[in-house]
Amino acid sequence: MTLLDTDTLPSTDHVSVVLRSVRHRSPGESVFHQAVEEVLAALGPVLDRHPEYVEARILERLCEPERQVMFRVPWVDDTGQVQVNRGYRVEFNSALGPFKGGLRFHPTVDLGVIRFLGFEQIFKNALTGQGIGAGKGGSDFDPAGCSDAEIMRFCQSFVTELYRHLGEHTDVPAGDIGVGVRELGYMFGQYKRIVNRFEAGVLTGKGVGWAGSHARTEATGYGAVYFLREMLATRGGTLEGRRAVVSGSGNVAIYAIEKAHALGATVIACSDSGGFLVDDAGIDVDLLKDVKEVRRARLSAYAAERRSATYVTTGSVFDLPCDVALPCATQNELGEQHATALIRNGVQAVSEGANMPCTPGAVALFRDAGVLFGPGKAANAGGVATSALEMQQNAARTSWTWAETESRLENIMRDIHDHTRATAATYTDDADNYVAGAAIGGFIRVADAMLAQGVV
Repeated sequence: MTLLDTDTLPSTDHVSVVLRSVRHRSPGESVFHQAVEEVLAALGPVLDRHPEYVEARILERLCEPERQVMFRVPWVDDTGQVQVNRGYRVEFNSALGPFKGGLRFHPTVDLGVIRFLGFEQIFKNALTGQGIGAGKGGSDFDPAGCSDAEIMRFCQSFVTELYRHLGEHTDVPAGDIGVGVRELGYMFGQYKRIVNRFEAGVLTGKGVGWAGSHARTEATGYGAVYFLREMLATRGGTLEGRRAVVSGSGNVAIYAIEKAHALGATVIACSDSGGFLVDDAGIDVDLLKDVKEVRRARLSAYAAERRSATYVTTGSVFDLPCDVALPCATQNELGEQHATALIRNGVQAVSEGANMPCTPGAVALFRDAGVLFGPGKAANAGGVATSALEMQQNAARTSWTWAETESRLENIMRDIHDHTRATAATYTDDADNYVAGAAIGGFIRVADAMLAQGVV
């Protein structure tokens, strides 16, 4: 039997063979391996009921991107020095629609990180039910400390190569860490300049004044809180009066804090790479936005201006007693030690605003302790869901109001929660197993489309 002769194997053995193949073909990509293992570990009950997925090699095909692009990005800094970065776009799966997923600019970006993010995107996008495929991209470029002119020159160089792989019916990037409205504006301008078309649907996360959508900036953070609210409701709870901690202080974290406050919670802490901010009076969202979005300063600047706040450079934001936690920074930020502290301090629910911020060990501890746990595949789907709403508006050359767009986002997140929970109950007899429910729910939608479209 060769490495992939799996037709006659039990589902657990089939999964093991596929995992072995992934590790063999993509050595050194630990976060990608982690993401694949998390999904495939949940699929045994599905494969037992649907042997056609095994026969059609759906798992093998799902774990291999349709296309990977890696390219050089040369640009000139403000001192006249030539800089060279590396750009990526991994187009993972188009069974449900055009490739869709963000661009991340951060020094930690490499091919393994992009493949991990793209793989996660498959299931997240499928759960939205909006007819979008999955991709991810980015660069090891660090926008921190760069001038606007340097960022513009980098973005223009980046798109000068990437544009040939994009299109509103082909691949539609959005923002991620290090890529906001400013960066997307520079990229869209260069794309328009090259192709000589105002192809609005080729990028999402655009400014509202130039074909963007209301609520897109807020969507990922809002969505994670909506998902958290729905989980609590299954046990008769609400966010009213809850103490919350949020990791991160970027786009996702800021708007998770804003929506949590709007729904009655008090967010007492958030973090950045240097430490974490504690404000027992509740984070002042307007001040936080000014510090992070306008001044692009550290959280220590917030603490310097608010008496009730303290900036702490040792320990973790997850050491603080809280009722709910929203990890909104980056992958694998919340480990077993943090999970143990949260459980000891009485946490009741955790909703992932980032992509895979909790390690497998932390997830297991939450599950064993009966803590409601919303995985990023479901809980942070609000961003891409609203990107798809932006695509709809662009296709119709129209713009919806803030209220209409947010209402659609809220309904989508409720549907994702309910579908995830129902799927978990069907395949695991445990409706609270959102990890399995999200993986299985997204997988079935993509797998059925792949079966229908043949071996492509």
